[in-house]
Amino acid sequence: MKSMLDSGFRLNNIEVSQSHAETAMLRHFSLFLLILVFAGCSIPKIIVMEDPLTPEEHLNLGVAYEHKGKYDLAIREYESASKQITIAYLYLGNVYFLKSEHDKAEACYRKAIRKDPGLADAYNNLAWLLYSQKKNLDEARSLALKAIALNPEGKATYLDTLKKIENYTAGNDE
Repeated sequence: MKSMLDSGFRLNNIEVSQSHAETAMLRHFSLFLLILVFAGCSIPKIIVMEDPLTPEEHLNLGVAYEHKGKYDLAIREYESASKQITIAYLYLGNVYFLKSEHDKAEACYRKAIRKDPGLADAYNNLAWLLYSQKKNLDEARSLALKAIALNPEGKATYLDTLKKIENYTAGNDE
């Protein structure tokens, strides 16, 4: 018995030869492969739109990076945390200070103070930054005094900053 494709066959009352059928199947198969290739390029990718870490976790990760000396990674984490936690600006300022990027450190400390006027450490660290650069020492002294007034529990650290500023301005320290 002959197969349908051996001598041709009828499709909707139209006689189709074997070579014509093979050509049509090859075209359909090629079209199918072409569609698969283009569809594969446009398959939606899974994108996580929400940050899986909390601001506190970004802050903690930044601290870990900072302790390992990976300051750029710490900065990235602190910047993420700073969107919701003001104290992250204090941490950013500290890292910039360590990197000797004093203008950025100063901007971060000032932003921390502006966003949270009760953040005593920001006042103290800005005072220390100004003292370390030997500039605006009157402002540095006022900042150290403000830190002491805001947080008497941290008085020892803040008094150290104040003493350094006062000794330098009195000519007793260089």
